[in-house]
Amino acid sequence: MKEARYLTFALSKGRLAYQTLDLLEQIGITCEEIKDKSSRKLIFVNEERKLRFFLAKGPDVPTYVEHGAADIGVAGKDVLMEENRRVYEVLDLQLGKCRMCVCGPASAAELLKHHQMIRVASKYPSIAKDYFYNKKHQTVDIIKLNGSVELGPIVELSDVIVDIVETGGTLRENGLEVLEDICPLSARMIVNQVSMQMDFDRIRRIINDLRTVLKIGT
Repeated sequence: MKEARYLTFALSKGRLAYQTLDLLEQIGITCEEIKDKSSRKLIFVNEERKLRFFLAKGPDVPTYVEHGAADIGVAGKDVLMEENRRVYEVLDLQLGKCRMCVCGPASAAELLKHHQMIRVASKYPSIAKDYFYNKKHQTVDIIKLNGSVELGPIVELSDVIVDIVETGGTLRENGLEVLEDICPLSARMIVNQVSMQMDFDRIRRIINDLRTVLKIGT
């Protein structure tokens, strides 16, 4: 049966894109040309399956999906929480597992027990604000940083930081530690709201096939 239109995937650049492609190959979705790292192409196509793929910076993936430039996207849960776009989050792909945490020197643990004003540095100001304001009910001064947030407490820009933690090695090397866990993180599949209605059968088939590979109950 010939598919009526292309389904477009927006994948987060870097290691996550190739992990996602490996996962998709397990359900028969392939795109050989996207593996050519010397290619200057921006759009990669599987003509047989009527599928298109493009790579984007992680924070941009939900934007492409929300506005319909992509039907399906794959991005980290941290990106989805921070961007808060109007998309359907349909599946945990169980890739890139890590956690969002409040970190700082051991001495800062006492500051988190009281409702006093503290300074929080983070690449994720929305996540930090939601955690401190809505869950801890603590007023904080949030400082947006784009680089190595571990510097915040070291140079006394902030009392603590909110950041992604994988092994915690960088924290330990700089005299910091995890003080509180905010939430677990991993890569998620998201779908445009209109696309889910227009191509429900095709998208649902992809989701169900991935659930089988990931051994997730339906």
